[in-house]
Amino acid sequence: MGRYIIRRLLQAIPVLLGATLLIYAVVFALPGDPIASMYGEKRMDPDIVAIVREQYHLNDPFIVQYWYYISGVFQGNLGITFSNVPVSEIIAGKFQVTLNLAFTALVMEAVIGVGLGFYAALRRGRAQDTMILASTLVLISIPTLVTGFVLQLVLGVKLKQSTGIEVFPIAGVSDGWRSYLLPAFVLAGTSIAYLTRLTRTSLAEILRADYIRTAVAKGMPRRRVVGRHALRNALIPLVTYLGADLGTLMGGAVITETIFNLPGIGQELFRSVYERQQPVVVGIVTLLVLVYILANLIVDLLYAVLDPRIRYE
Repeated sequence: MGRYIIRRLLQAIPVLLGATLLIYAVVFALPGDPIASMYGEKRMDPDIVAIVREQYHLNDPFIVQYWYYISGVFQGNLGITFSNVPVSEIIAGKFQVTLNLAFTALVMEAVIGVGLGFYAALRRGRAQDTMILASTLVLISIPTLVTGFVLQLVLGVKLKQSTGIEVFPIAGVSDGWRSYLLPAFVLAGTSIAYLTRLTRTSLAEILRADYIRTAVAKGMPRRRVVGRHALRNALIPLVTYLGADLGTLMGGAVITETIFNLPGIGQELFRSVYERQQPVVVGIVTLLVLVYILANLIVDLLYAVLDPRIRYE
């Protein structure tokens, strides 16, 4: 197992290099001057501009700039912004908000998605199954932007006006864990729908397997057959989806954090792209890539727990 983990970590190095190189190239190709974006409409002293451009290697070719950046990354330095603020400090101040949002969304996704999919699979072909499938199709069809504003209006504004109690805060993080409930559901909405369908399909297919029929024919209680044999085997594709979706939730928080005014890395990423702050953009993307790699490694290790036949050498 230890050798397998080391091998996977070594394989992650070219993935990290490729991802950072790609995003650095995209940011490098954006039109406009980052120094001009930093100063806005203020008159810039040419001598100061020349010093700043030299300090941040903006006059060097793309590959040279990338080499300076990636060398710093492997030394634990994500660089500094054009306003001389360490990127690590910016990320550290906002990462916890996005992490709280992503984990809240992941828990909602796992509980609601797996629960509804499990219920639909056990009632396959009935009215409840049809209603759940239709609901997930509607949820998939509505854009996140629309879902966010509608839920803000209905559950945030209208509900507060009718009850006098702010059950679901619609902006900021001042209300603690309640601040994440509504944005987390908006963020996880599409994933809940997909996970519901995946759970239903996976579990329904396993319930038709020969070994399940044999267990039922031998008189084993249906609850034990479904819970111990069918559900455990159905969890493998679900764990794979949830592991990959953690990075997606963190990376897809840009719209949700903007709608609900959450000071996370999604909102910071949007602002940094607008201002052409290459170190911040690449630093955030590098962090998200590392989250993807770690999540997929954990998922691979969980396979052996869910299915004892899987072994890593």
